[in-house]
Amino acid sequence: MSAAGRTPGPVGISLLDDDAVLSWRDMVILMLTVSDNHTTDVLLRRVGVEAVNATAARLGLTDTVIESDLQTMLDSVGQDIGCASWKDSVAWAAGASADELARANERLLASRALDPLRGSRTAPRDMVDLLRLIWSDRAGPTAACRRVRAAMAKQLTRHRIASGFRRPVQVAAKSGSLVGVVRNEIGVISCPDGRRYAAAVFTRSRPGSDDVAISAAIGTATARAVATLRQEGS
Repeated sequence: MSAAGRTPGPVGISLLDDDAVLSWRDMVILMLTVSDNHTTDVLLRRVGVEAVNATAARLGLTDTVIESDLQTMLDSVGQDIGCASWKDSVAWAAGASADELARANERLLASRALDPLRGSRTAPRDMVDLLRLIWSDRAGPTAACRRVRAAMAKQLTRHRIASGFRRPVQVAAKSGSLVGVVRNEIGVISCPDGRRYAAAVFTRSRPGSDDVAISAAIGTATARAVATLRQEGS
């Protein structure tokens, strides 16, 4: 992977200054464990957006559509707030006044990327169905499903769904965030008695909202839902 033209992001390959060489399997690990934007785009270009959408349709995920790679999506956000690209919007924001940022935030909320009719999209029900398929080896080959489960169990951040549970409960999850507005996470909670629960929690807030509080609320909501299901099933 060339150092030039990397998809921006706060972690992983996106932060590195030099060229990097990784296997496809290791790129999947970075994508799932730390939400590495650049490896996600490299993988998406390798597989193809159309192939991903065709697979989602075949699995019955009717509300799930990928419109573009992450770089294109981020650049569209920059354009929608009045800049040439995402990179230009970051540079502009560093010197913008409070009033200018407030106006940009209003345009951000109306951006294509945050519009489920125009941007990449999914729904909690689709994601719960996908988790069921992965955990039952029906989303693809058994070995591939097993690798996805193992990678999700190693997700680095534990401040959303996992924050609602304590050992020996195990959580395998994948988070998703976008421009300080969308904070989502899906995951499977495995209890010591062998029962498992699939969860998908999607949130949307105004720019500048309390990230810590929202992430903690995802864990709290999931824990309460699981507790209710366990009581009903006992």
